[in-house]
Amino acid sequence: MACWLLKTEPDTFSLEDLAARPAQTEPWDGVRNYQARNFLRDGMQAGDDVLIYHSSCAVPAVVGLADVVGPARPDPSQFDPASPYHDPRSERDNPRWVLRDIHYRSHLPRPLPLAELKRHAAQFEGFALLHRSRLSVMPVAPEHYRLILQLAATPGENA
Repeated sequence: MACWLLKTEPDTFSLEDLAARPAQTEPWDGVRNYQARNFLRDGMQAGDDVLIYHSSCAVPAVVGLADVVGPARPDPSQFDPASPYHDPRSERDNPRWVLRDIHYRSHLPRPLPLAELKRHAAQFEGFALLHRSRLSVMPVAPEHYRLILQLAATPGENA
């Protein structure tokens, strides 16, 4: 199994929103970056672990856990002219964009802020999130995943 980090803006769609969905599952749609799309399409597998990261907010942080369920499938928003994710160049018989269904697992014991992750930068060598990555989908090395869970299970540095 692999691990992934999915970024979301909590004002648009938060971990709480995922937890409140029917069956606590939601299609992760609207990804419009080719590298992130390739991770969704080619890298992710059903059963993979997911870290949910709230971005573009007062305190960006890793906030929860989820799982990938099911295979990649075409993102229907690319075909919807009313959608902000519409792509008029995408063809139904050869869609450009895919989504994955994501299932809520839990909130972390405490949110793990980006600033705290940066204070542990030496332990997170190679972790794309700490290198100004704009990707909304990124792989997480197993050792980084374990460290995030360990840090989130301990009192905050300012506690």
